[in-house]
Amino acid sequence: MTRGGRARRALLWLAVHATAVAIGVMFLAPLAFIALTAVMTDRQALGGDLWPRDWRFGNFAEVFGGDMVRWTVNSTVYAGLSTLFMLVSSVPVAYALARFRFRGRGLALVVVVSAMMLPPQVTMVPLYIVWARLGLTGTLWPLIIPQLFGDAFSIFLLRQFLVTIPREYADAARVDGCGELRTMLRVVLPMAKPALAAVALFQFFYCWNDYFRPLVYADPDHWTLAIGVATFRAAHHVEWNLTMAATLLTILPVLVVFFLAQRVFVQGVTLAGVKG
Repeated sequence: MTRGGRARRALLWLAVHATAVAIGVMFLAPLAFIALTAVMTDRQALGGDLWPRDWRFGNFAEVFGGDMVRWTVNSTVYAGLSTLFMLVSSVPVAYALARFRFRGRGLALVVVVSAMMLPPQVTMVPLYIVWARLGLTGTLWPLIIPQLFGDAFSIFLLRQFLVTIPREYADAARVDGCGELRTMLRVVLPMAKPALAAVALFQFFYCWNDYFRPLVYADPDHWTLAIGVATFRAAHHVEWNLTMAATLLTILPVLVVFFLAQRVFVQGVTLAGVKG
């Protein structure tokens, strides 16, 4: 390579990495601001300082107690059970739409896509009446139980990924004596780990950040963190250090779940690539 070519390559490398660093700083700056404000005093949080002079880690202990613990438990139960039920119900439907040949399969896929386009506000009132007659309003069960009937977006995303897996793997498993259920669990799903991790992340984050539906169905004893932090901010509207501490405690579980799921995602991509 000539000297001019090496210079152009170095400039291109510098431009790409400088852009990546700038974008990274842009996304991390709000998180850094929240973390720094969370360890300030209330007087300093109201001032113009960006760096704490007196580090107050006791703000987290002051925030995380009582109602915050209950809100965290409610959010964990809501997001965890909803994600689990979604996977249990959506995976078989997506597998059937991707692998089975039956009359009306195209129509079933159209129904799934149509369900994605239906705004939740349209069905909110009739569903609330149904759950009220069942005596489940005031809890989180009206939000968790519907996941046992599948999620349209998850079914569509899983179906689109499963059709890319070669059928020869499933055919070989059937020749070896595997039934359809065992073929799905032992052969197909291990190669679909990227899609499973993706839909699980989407569902978990959606439920963790959900504000509207818990506000409609749940009573104060079953409030989630999204509602709890909003009420906490209203009660401490001038104590921005405590508000940011509560916000950081709300974000932390999401970051932990993301990095744990990221490892599964990379492992699934590697496994699918080796076996493909």
